Amino acid sequence: MIIDPKEIPTSQLHAYLLGSVAPRPICFASTIDENGQPNLSPFSFFNVFGSNPVTLIFSPARRVRDNTIKHTLENCMQQGEVVISVVNYAMVQQMSLSSCEYPKGINEFEKAGFTPVKASHVKPFLVKESPVNMECRVREIIETGQQGGAGNLIICDMLTMHIQDSVLNEKQQIDPHKIDLVARMGGDYYCRASGHAVFEVAKPNLNLGIGIDALPLHIRNNDVLSGNDLGMLANVHQIPSLNPAFIYQENNHYIDAKQFLQENKVEEAWQVLLRK
Repeated sequence: MIIDPKEIPTSQLHAYLLGSVAPRPICFASTIDENGQPNLSPFSFFNVFGSNPVTLIFSPARRVRDNTIKHTLENCMQQGEVVISVVNYAMVQQMSLSSCEYPKGINEFEKAGFTPVKASHVKPFLVKESPVNMECRVREIIETGQQGGAGNLIICDMLTMHIQDSVLNEKQQIDPHKIDLVARMGGDYYCRASGHAVFEVAKPNLNLGIGIDALPLHIRNNDVLSGNDLGMLANVHQIPSLNPAFIYQENNHYIDAKQFLQENKVEEAWQVLLRK
């Protein structure tokens, strides 16, 4: 399928994009209107784009069906402050409820059963149930268009970050299984970033991996090892030397190496392959 965005309805294109660019982290944007009335709304057009200064961006896009804008955007334009809170599995159903398009002046904290907590530096409220809240000042709002589906990039500077102790490990780092975040997929689908869905990939931060092009041809061209397998093998800084102490009951070298790689045992996989 090849799609020209000018040739299909925006609603259809919107669905393809949300199904393709996923999973997307979800945030709550807590704002205050000109009368001091709280507003709470979730957004999956959201991410962090810098840590010095801390730069967060979310986008209350124009509604595709009628080209109207959201109360969150109006409040950010008028008040210039927002609290950005992350969404985890324990609150995903309440988050969905808060996304209902209630009339202006309706308090989504009350509708969705969340607890507003006074912030330290801004007027909008923290979400008590959220494991991480970030008090922000709006730096800039970039309008990407004026038609339905156009984005409004709200660029925020973080002033203060609140992290629940319950999501930290013994090293005072955020534990992905404890924070148990959720992310948005296409349609009505979500995913949960904990349990078996979370895995580690070693990063070659300072020392360069040798690269797949540097692997011996018999490893590169076999029919058993996948691209991921080759990527793990090629992430070493040099091809290991044969270790005489490594005991290997020879079978199918590639199948055995693949098994080691599935267990994240790269050194053992190399020792098997070096004996091919």
